[in-house]
Amino acid sequence: MIKPSLDELMKKVDSKYTLVVVSAKRARTLTENQPDQEELKIANPVSIALKEIVDDNVGWERTKSGIK
Repeated sequence: MIKPSLDELMKKVDSKYTLVVVSAKRARTLTENQPDQEELKIANPVSIALKEIVDDNVGWERTKSGIK
């Protein structure tokens, strides 16, 4: 079973597109700001980002030009 589930994630965002964009941006930030690449080998950055979205550790704001 995949953790977190899509049902849990969709309660935190307004659309699947938003979920993809927010999680991709957070995963990229994790990858770029990670000085020790060994930790990223243990857990996938996308999995970490999705877990943070469910735990409300990542926020997003809808603007006219896109997600900030």
